[in-house]
Order: sequence, then C-alpha cells, then structure tokens
Amino acid sequence: MTGEGFVFSEKPIAIESGSGVTLTAEDGTEYLDFGASYACTPLGHSPPAVVDAITEQAEQLLYVQGSYPVAARTALQEQLAEVAPGDLSKVWLCNSGTEANEAALKFARSATGREKVVATQRAFHGRTLGALSLTWKDDYRDPFGPLPGGVEFVPYGDEDALAEAVDDETAAVFLEPIQGEGGVHPAGDAYLRTARAVTEETGAALVLDEIQTGVGRTGTMWACQSAGIVPDVLTAAKGVASGLPLGVTLCADWIAEDAGNHGSTFAGNPVVAAAASATLTQLQADSVPENAAAVGGYLRAELRAAVDEHDLPVREVRGSGLMIGIEVKRGSMRVLRDLAIEEQVLALPAGRSVVRLLPPLVIGEEHADSVVDSLIEVLG
Repeated sequence: MTGEGFVFSEKPIAIESGSGVTLTAEDGTEYLDFGASYACTPLGHSPPAVVDAITEQAEQLLYVQGSYPVAARTALQEQLAEVAPGDLSKVWLCNSGTEANEAALKFARSATGREKVVATQRAFHGRTLGALSLTWKDDYRDPFGPLPGGVEFVPYGDEDALAEAVDDETAAVFLEPIQGEGGVHPAGDAYLRTARAVTEETGAALVLDEIQTGVGRTGTMWACQSAGIVPDVLTAAKGVASGLPLGVTLCADWIAEDAGNHGSTFAGNPVVAAAASATLTQLQADSVPENAAAVGGYLRAELRAAVDEHDLPVREVRGSGLMIGIEVKRGSMRVLRDLAIEEQVLALPAGRSVVRLLPPLVIGEEHADSVVDSLIEVLG
C-alpha cells in the first residue's frame, strides 16, 4: 500500500528496470542509484550470477517448508557459518531484519533467563513490536504502544553510561556498529570493545545489529571485525540476498542451545537462499568489501575537499566504507529532491539533516566523482 499514513510514500519516479548502479524510469530517465534501496543491492541491480541462481532454483523448487532438508537452504546455512565472525556458527533464517532482531531478543532472553535489555538513543532495530521496543524514536513507537517492557536506553557512544547500565539482570545489549536511521553515527572501536567487555563480565548477550552495516558495506564483511570483537548474536538482512526478503540471526553455541520454540513458515525459502548464496559467493570472489573500503575512503575524502573548496553548507561528512552520512545545514529532503530532479542521483535521508549514501558496493571512483559534482551543484 502507498499513500499518506504508510511507511513509504510513493515517489514521483516510476522505476521500470535496473542494471548495475543505474535505475531506469518508465520515461527512460536513468538515475545513478546511491541509495541501493537502503543497502539492499550490494552487487548492483540484477547481477547476472544472482539472476541465474534464482532462475535455476525456481525451475527446480519454489518452496517447501523448513522441516524438509533442501540443498539450497543447507548450502546457505553452511556458507553463512563460514563467513560469520568468530564462532557464530549457528544460523537461523527468516524474512526480514526486524524478524532477525525479534529472534535475537527472544534467544537472548531464553538463554539468560533474564528480561532487561539495554539499547541506545537514536537506535533503529525494526518495526515489529519487539524490535520496536528497542527503537528510540517516538515517531516510530508512539502509535503502537504499549510496547514490550524491560528496555533501558543509554546515550550512543558513551562507554561509562553503557557500563553503568549493564548489570547481572541484563539479558542483552543491542547495538548498531554504525547507526543508520539515527544519522550515520559510528560507534567507534573502543565503544564496541567496552560493550564486549561489560557483557562478558555480567553474562549478558551482546547483540550487534548489522542489518545495514553487514555484507561488506563498511569495508569488511562485518563491521564488528574492525574492532576485533565477536558478539554473541549478529543480525543481518537487506543486501544479503541482493534485495530478496531474507533475514539472518547468527548465534554462538550458548545462545542457540536454549533458543526455545521459535520458527517461521517461509524461513529459508529455496529461491531466496539460492540468491543469497550467489550474492555471498560474488562478494568474496570479486573482493567487494575491499572495493567498498577503497572507494568509500576516496569518496569521503573528495566530499570533505569539496566542502572546504566550495564552502558548502555541510557540518560533517562521516561514516565507514560505503555507508556515508553528509550532515547538511538545510533540510536533507530538499537536497535529496534536488539531487533526483536536477542531477538524476538517488540518495536517502537519515533524519532531517543528513543525506545518506548507501550505493552498490561495486561502484568505482568515476561514480564517486559524479556524485561529488552533483552535490556541489545542488549544495552550492
């Protein structure tokens, strides 16, 4: 459904097709896609290897429920265990990021026998009731209360506040390594290491929401790897199946042992599983996370240089890899509108003042240069 009152209001650009880093509208206008539909297309639009995998699997088997072993599902679970950080070898599949976080919340409470959960201000973890209880913004929460209780919010990035909040009654700490909806704010390696230390000390589960930061987005397969830590639970979604609906909850053994009676009808759909396996294979074969690190670093440097040289109304450029936030001094929606209409560049908001860039991870420096030129035109 679209229209007033629904999450996604319909935009005046009817998309007909996509290829690589380009989307084409019904009127033939081509747009450089620097939003990737909220990081859902890391390999670009309709990558041939993924399309081939989908086609082959669809011709063989569209769906069978999860109690029957299916080669595509089993292969994906094994592949995810291999690319997971550390010892997160237990894999639960679902259909979305919010479901992955719901599972993580249930698993953490089941494994610890505790209720209290610590989350952070500005956090976004999803729109179902459990995940919404971990989400900070009142605009998301208020229409649907009362929400499940037991959640305490602390300032994001404040190590002392986090350490004080986590105690022997805490089941889990939920963190995004970089807040996406909250404005593209990196936690910092020291903060993540503190989170790991205080949860280990108290027996709480550390849950890292990598739904937006994972699958190579920040320059490594998982953002937590740059801090050298391994959480107890890691959630992923969005780009893991090139935009097909898939959520993933990766768990340590001690979490999975007491996961309880949790299930999902469509979890591990064979077609989606085949798409995810092809996506992960291509990401590794083509060194896509490394490209995200290199081109992302180049793009941030060029953006900062353009801000200084042209005296652009920008407060800060921040992020990691190809997850970049540009905090502007005027409304982000106006900038996004002008980028789309005048420059044929599609990007995303992150609050009222941040332009968010989440392009496909296969872009090159020429695409980065083009977007910098477009932002100079719009902001200048």
